[in-house]
Amino acid sequence: FQICFLLFAVLYIVSYFIITRYKRKADEQEDEDAIVNRISLFLSTFTLAVSAGAVLLLPFSIISNEILLSFPQNYYIQWLNGSLIHGLWNLASLFSNLCLFVLMPFAFFFLESEGFAGLKKGIRARILETLVMLILLALLILGIVWVASALIDNDAASMESLYDLWEFYLPYLYSCISLMGCLLLLLCTPVGLSRMFTVMGQLLVKPTILEDLDEQMYIITLEEEAIQRKLNGVSSTVEYQTVELERELEKVRSKKTNLERRKKASAWERNLVYPAVMILLLTETSFSVLLVALNILYLLVDETAMPKGSGGPGIGNASLSTFGFVGAALEIILIFYLMVSSVVGFYSLRFFENFTPRKDDTTMTKIIGNCVSILVLSSALPVMSRTLGITRFDLLGDFGRFNWLGNFYIVLSYNLLFAIMTTLCLVRKFTSAVREELLKALGLDKLHLSNNPRDSETKPSANGHQKTL
Repeated sequence: FQICFLLFAVLYIVSYFIITRYKRKADEQEDEDAIVNRISLFLSTFTLAVSAGAVLLLPFSIISNEILLSFPQNYYIQWLNGSLIHGLWNLASLFSNLCLFVLMPFAFFFLESEGFAGLKKGIRARILETLVMLILLALLILGIVWVASALIDNDAASMESLYDLWEFYLPYLYSCISLMGCLLLLLCTPVGLSRMFTVMGQLLVKPTILEDLDEQMYIITLEEEAIQRKLNGVSSTVEYQTVELERELEKVRSKKTNLERRKKASAWERNLVYPAVMILLLTETSFSVLLVALNILYLLVDETAMPKGSGGPGIGNASLSTFGFVGAALEIILIFYLMVSSVVGFYSLRFFENFTPRKDDTTMTKIIGNCVSILVLSSALPVMSRTLGITRFDLLGDFGRFNWLGNFYIVLSYNLLFAIMTTLCLVRKFTSAVREELLKALGLDKLHLSNNPRDSETKPSANGHQKTL
């Protein structure tokens, strides 16, 4: 219990600092609203800590199994045993259900509540309205699950199980949420895998090939001075012109900052780090697609390749990887890489563009939505990793109680779609330059058939015009 408490305390502190970094400071104005925001902040922090625990639990379980195999009689690792791992998985599953179905809906309704008409305004009135809304929401969800279950399985045994709340409703409901999370990961991860190259290109300093940074700095400086003179000459009454010029000035200063950073970077940082990182990303992505392709072959020839195909040897009895400790380390790296890529892909989708948190300018409602999204993604990550064959670790606790994992056609279709979508995203990413040149040669470039403003990067050329790379 002490180990679980210490691990969760560390995750809670880290999650608190992350949320307070993005939370809007202007939310805390009135006393009552300040208390409501503080309670919602604590609930969101708890949810984010649970999400981080769900992500770290699978790599922790894999590395713990290899350590127990390497040092079976070591006195200092006696605390690391199968019961601890099973307990952590059950706690992660329990807290995920609690956050998803109770804490986060409570935090959202608590923020939006004002108290029923006719009652004295205050915290108690808002809590009462929140509890009533939660009860109505629970009845609505239970009714939907009851009807869906009755329509799908219309036999006597299934009808009897419909009246069992704890053993049927919650696992079935969490199974549906997990399926939606895996479908969301199927959409986000391929996009994120291709988007990672652009993100790392923005964070790292690119090589200066056939570029004159001094001349570009000179052009940017002239452009900044011109905009500043326009801004000084515009009357304060013309507000919309002032706002537009300030935005343009901010963009120019951002480009100037990037150019200064590239100019100050050392030669090894420009010419060695950037190519090495790009090659590493390409290797990890290709290796992930290769593992999924091999898993498709295993599914076709071996029934035990199914996520519910075997019960597993247990913690500390046999290695989960063919290559032992090295293979387990590679699995852990791929799992973290897939999680980061899925988050990047999630915020890269157009539907969730405005969902991205901003530093010191994110409302509590948006923070709650982000915490729920991260929780769904992190809870589905162990299921996706096992379904795609990234790891052979059999899911423990309630994470493994998903009926759809035993359906051969669903699992095979999931693997095929992931491999095809990832391959198409990578091909589109690395052939975009050739495609744009072909469109220009055919005179179709004015139709903007291949413009992707997220992946393009504009910079001034030597003659002062803008060109898109």
